[in-house]
Parts: sequence; structure tokens; C-alpha cells
Amino acid sequence: MSVLTRDEAQTRAELLDVHHYTIELDLTGGDETFDSRTLIRFATRVDGDTFVELKPAELRLVTLDGQPLDPEALDGNRLALTGLTAGEHELRVDARMRYSRTGEGMHRFTDPTDGETYVYTQLFMDDVQRVFAAFDQPDLKAVFELSVTAPPNWTVLANGITEQADGVWKAAPTPLISTYLVAVAAGPWHSVRTEHRGLPFGLHCRRSLAPYLDADADELLDVTRACYDRYHEKFDEPYPFDSYDQAFVPEFNAGAMENPGLVTFRDEFVYRSAVTDTERQTRAMVIAHEMAHMWFGDLVTLKWWDDIWLNESFAEYMGYQTLTEATRFNDTWTDFGVTRKSWGYDADQRPSTHPVAPEAVDDTASALLNFDGISYAKGASALRQLVTWLGEKDFLAGINTHFARHKYGNATLADFIDNLAGATDRDVHAWADAWLRTTGVDTLTPRVTPGEHGTCVLTVDRAGSRPHRIAAGLYDRDLGDDGGQLVLRERLHLDLPHTEAHPIGKRPALLLLNDGDLTYAKVRFDPESFETVRKDLSGLPEPLTRAVVWNALRDAVRDGELAPLAYLETARAHLPLERDLAIVQGVLAFASTYIADRYLTPEERPAAVATLSELCRDLIRRTEDGDNPGLRLIAVRHRIDVAAHPDTIAAWLADGTVPGGPELDPELRWRVLARLAVLGATDEAAITAELERDPSATGQEGAARCRAALPDPEAKVRAWEAMFGSDDLSNYLFTATARGFWQPEQADLVREYVGRYYADAVAVAGRRGPAIADAAGRWAFPAHAVDADTLRLGEECLRDADPIPALRRKLVDQLDDLARALRVQRAGEN
Repeated sequence: MSVLTRDEAQTRAELLDVHHYTIELDLTGGDETFDSRTLIRFATRVDGDTFVELKPAELRLVTLDGQPLDPEALDGNRLALTGLTAGEHELRVDARMRYSRTGEGMHRFTDPTDGETYVYTQLFMDDVQRVFAAFDQPDLKAVFELSVTAPPNWTVLANGITEQADGVWKAAPTPLISTYLVAVAAGPWHSVRTEHRGLPFGLHCRRSLAPYLDADADELLDVTRACYDRYHEKFDEPYPFDSYDQAFVPEFNAGAMENPGLVTFRDEFVYRSAVTDTERQTRAMVIAHEMAHMWFGDLVTLKWWDDIWLNESFAEYMGYQTLTEATRFNDTWTDFGVTRKSWGYDADQRPSTHPVAPEAVDDTASALLNFDGISYAKGASALRQLVTWLGEKDFLAGINTHFARHKYGNATLADFIDNLAGATDRDVHAWADAWLRTTGVDTLTPRVTPGEHGTCVLTVDRAGSRPHRIAAGLYDRDLGDDGGQLVLRERLHLDLPHTEAHPIGKRPALLLLNDGDLTYAKVRFDPESFETVRKDLSGLPEPLTRAVVWNALRDAVRDGELAPLAYLETARAHLPLERDLAIVQGVLAFASTYIADRYLTPEERPAAVATLSELCRDLIRRTEDGDNPGLRLIAVRHRIDVAAHPDTIAAWLADGTVPGGPELDPELRWRVLARLAVLGATDEAAITAELERDPSATGQEGAARCRAALPDPEAKVRAWEAMFGSDDLSNYLFTATARGFWQPEQADLVREYVGRYYADAVAVAGRRGPAIADAAGRWAFPAHAVDADTLRLGEECLRDADPIPALRRKLVDQLDDLARALRVQRAGEN
């Protein structure tokens, strides 16, 4: 299959003006394939040749202006259209297409709970070609008119309002949209429908999830309405489509997809087990993020994939900011700082880093790799810094000019910067060059030196090249009865770079750069401030301030400047006093996944796991009064995950509850059973019995993970064969199996598979494509095997085996993380 290059897309866009697609899908033909008939009306500006793309199981008929073309002329995913004369044309394509089990194209899923089947599209980048023939690039927008023949008990959802007549569902024609934004979701959906400001709103999920959707429908619709109203306060352009449906679909690869009028979400967001309020906030943020895309991405679309940031960075920033302004979730930037910025920082320090807005992305395969922590988290951080520097009024004025000039069309970075520049006297072009065209993370380090009359002065050293507008927080110790509390004296507002020293009066107990987390940079501490952090971190009054400190400690560990055990000791001292759920979750996740499992040697790991277990026990004891159920749930989850002995958690499973609560819902039961499997304290019979208790799709995934985690050679053989020897696993079952397979406690048992991994991962990625390649590189990688041999084998694979781009990118990142872990371990030995 050929990937589309930037040069090919530019050439085709110069030749073609695509008007209208009429698409007829028939979903009644069986479990493996569906019928797809497409009529494309387009014009050529001059005489010339081009091509249309599709990936059929069978290409039955093609006509161009009424004349048949040879279906055998299909070359990979391209059908040449030659000898076109200037003027109007009609292309008809009749094909049989394959359903997917990997979340790409038209994904088909049968719910094990009730046997009902659902299909939905995910047409991002170049997967529209798996569903219908198209001139598949974002700047060839067109009107799409869709009809779907479906089984009689199904409902069909699409980008526009759908109506059924004589067994055929017809969707209202769309406005001008890009090919990758066309959407269909069909099946016996359970739906909750309402209206807001005259616009139809809908929530949809599998029937087996109906009680859980109904329980949360008010919350979901409240968030949707609040964000809708707030965006209409911010944006001059009204919502540009005729309805707003949100479908929670099974085995979805992303968090969600911004299809106009039909946003698809992974249906784990329909909670069937207890969750924390931070998890509800995350779901609300995804709703806000996807709604922002209706303007950023759908109304105005990038011209080519080098401007991914015009979609994702804006939706990420707007999602967090709008949720803070419009809903009860008014502390979203703490969660962003803890969970999202670290994603950006990590990605930006790997060999695969790239600018937020690259100068050029050569083809679609390369573009797909850039949907990462840089395009989302770093880009959103850059925009937050831009708003801090520019002011929200001018920022929104520039945005609204951008929408007005390019609505229903396409735009570039240059277009956007020009529109911003027209709303301010500031040099936005220079800002864009410094922030969007560069790579890497700046590091800011304070220097506090004596001034006159017992005072001090502050200077800031900047490793990097970007300008920053930040706050520096000066904190003094509270000398009252409580002790251990830190009080904000003042926040200095600094523009970096600068050469002047800032008088700060007497030395503060803590000087914190980037207090408020308004820029994207690593920060360090002066020695006195670091001692204060070690002793009094939990005494800082604001959670966002504490998040900045925890991120600084995390970065110092990763950079080899802070011993992993020192981080763990700080967590042990201060996390029992922390009430912000995002911070507790983030610190525990880093401490277990990175500190214990990668940055400490196998000999040091048991003591670290014991420390984490004690920390979780402290949090559980602290929450016995029921005051903070979310905190208790986080502590229980992590206590299960780090259990070194089975007795306590096995008793919880047998009793169906943690003493004092919570009761073990399906998520906790599978979590306990997975840990018991790792410890060799359960067996196939118990896994089968649990699956009979919970035969849902989530139960199937839980069973796959437990079976792969059993410390039994035959279980490992079966799991490996399921992942790499056959192509039967869906994307979710592949991931579940991979997550169970590698366990630090079983390093000796699975040692032989480390050497097998690279060749087998290359092979399965080549057969099954980017989604499985991503899962194989992310979840099936032996991340626990932090040694020189694993690194050497990976480097040989990259040099000799030619993995497909999606897997190559994952391996580059994993190997860089592994090399970093080796450096941290060696630093600890010195």
C-alpha cells in the first residue's frame, strides 16, 4: 500500500476541485465484509492524470464519466485516473470491503454479554480507504451524502441527522468536511436524546451498558451543555453542524474522535465500576476537547498534516481551560500538570522529538507518528504560555478572525499566525518561531545570592532558547502552632531571558520557578529550597504549586540528578498528607511504574515495593472515615498492584470487599485476580469462574490479562502464540494479553521471550498494521528488562529489520527510555 506524500497531495489539490460524495453502505452481508458504493462528483482545473484511493476486499466495478475502468488496474490502494480533461467528472466505485478487528476503518464488534453486534468507523489519516473510495487528503473537502442499509433492529448514526425509510438510513448532507471526518456508527444502540438551544443532542452506547450510561447521563449532558454555551461565548462562529451525538463505542483505539456531529469515545468512559472524581474530570475534559474540535479541525481544517497542532494543541488547551471556566471541575490544570505535561516532557527529550509545528511532514505514515505528547501536551502548554503573554482578549480576537476567514476551508500555521498578529502589537511571528519550530525542553534554575543589608537577590539561569513569562513563588515557613506549613509571601512575575537581578528581601524557605505552571520548562531548586521541599512539600497551600514541585522532582530523577530512592522517600513522607487525587495518582504511578520497576535494580525493587505498600496502607487507614472515597479507591488500587504476598488481597476477593469499603466491583475483582496471577496464587479454574461471573467485554480482557500473567511456562507459550502467532486477537484483547505477559517478578521465566520479541513484533506489525504495531510497541515491549542486552537487541532490530513506521517510532522511544533507566541505575550505583 502506498502512503500519500505531501508533494502528491499538493499536486492533486492543484488539479482537483471535489464537490460531492454519494456513499451507499450495505451492512447486511455477513460478519466479514460489507458493500460500499461511491459516486464522486469532481472537477479538474486543467487536463491531467490523478488517482483515487481505496483498500477493498474486492473491487467489482469502476466507471469514470460512464466509461468502465479495469478493476485489475488497482495498484495497492491506488486506482489511476488518466486522461482527464478540464471540467466536470463523475467516478463510480462498487466494492466489497472488510470489517476490521483493530479499530481501524469499519470496526465490527460482537458484545459477549448479549450477542449484539455493533460497527463504527474510525477513518483517521488514511483509513477512509477501508470504507469507501476517496480522494483522501484533508484539503479536498466536499459534501458527503450517506445512506446505510442495516439489519432491522439497528440504529444508524452519522455526521448529520439520520432518518430511516424502507430499511435504509439516510443522513443529511454534510457541510464541506474532510474525508477523514466522515463517520458512521450502527447497531442496536441504547440512546439518551435531548435538545439544547434547538440542537438535537444524543448519547449512545451498547445495550449492555445502558444502566451505566443512564446513571451518568445527567452529568454527561450537563458538561456538554456547559461547554457548548461557553464556546459560543468565546467564538463568534456558531456551532457549524446540525446535531451533536456522542457515541461510546467498543474497542476504540483513541480516547475519542472529533467526527463532526458524531463524536466517538472509547466506551470505558461509560463507567461500570467505581471511579474517582479526577477520572470523571478526565472524561469531562475529553468531551470539552472534542467539542472544541468542531471549530478547531472540523470547521477550519489543517491543509496538510504538518499542522496537526492546529487541531490537537488547540483542542487540548481549550478543553482544559473551558472545563475550568464552565463546569464544577475548576482545578483541571493540576491534572494537566501531573498527567499531560509529563507526557510532553518525556516525548520532547527522546530522539523522535519534533517541533510542535514541523516545517514539513513528508507523508501520512510520518504524520501519524506525530499524534503524541508534543502535539497535545507541549502544544497546549505553548498556547497557555501564549495566552499568558498575549492576553486572552487578543488571543480570542485572533482566533475569531481565523474562523471567519477560513470557515469550511483549510488553513496553515502561517494563516493562523497572521490572524493572531492582526489582533496584537506583539511579535507573534517571532514567538511562533521560538516556540513552535524548535524542539526540546528548556531548564530554568534559580540562583539566590546575598544582597545588601541581609537581603537576597534572584537571578534565573535558562538552559534553552525560548522566551518565558513565569511567576516565581516565594514561600516562608509558618511559625504558628501547626508547623510544616508554607505561606506564600509573593509571586514575582518574570520575563525570561533577562540579565537583571531581582531583589527578594530575606531568603525565602522555598523559591519556586514557574509557580502556577504557566510555561513549558523543567525547573530546578536552589539547595535551600530543595531541603524545604524534602521536609515541607505537603505544606504548600495550592495543589497546582505542589504539582509543579512533584514534576520537578520527577524530572530530576529522570535526569539522574535525584536518586530514585530519594523520590520514594519524599513520596513516603508527604503523599499520606496529600488530598488532591490527581497528584496522588500521578506520584504513585511514577513511583511504581518507573522508580520500582525500572530505575531501581532488581535487588532494590522488593524494598521499594514494600515502601509503596506501606504508603498505600497509610492512605487506606487515613480514609477509613469515608471522607475521601476517591483517595481511598486510588490507595486500594495501588495496594493491590504492589502486593508482594497474596493473603490480604485474596481475603478481599473472597469477602467481596475491602474492610471498611469499598466493595469489590468488577474492575477491582479483575485487578485483584490479575495480581494473584502474577504471584502464582490463582489458577485457570478461578479465572474461568470469574469470567462466568463477568462475561462482558471487559471481563474477556481481564481474563486474557490474568491468563497471560500466570507464572507457568505453558501459559506464557499460549499468550505469546495468541499475540504473535495468529491474527485472531482484537486490538483490545491483544493489549490485555500483552499487559499480563511481562512481570518483573517473572523475569527469569520470560527471559527467553526478550530475544524473540523484536522479530515477532516486526512480523505482526507488518501483517496487521499501525494499530497493532502501536500496541505491540507500547504494551508488548519488555520494559522490565532494563539491561544492555535488551538495548542491544533493539538497536540491531532498528538497524536490520525495517519495522513499519508505527512500530519503529515506538521502539525508538522504548529503547531511549530503557537507556535512560540504565543511566539512572548506574548513577545510583556510584
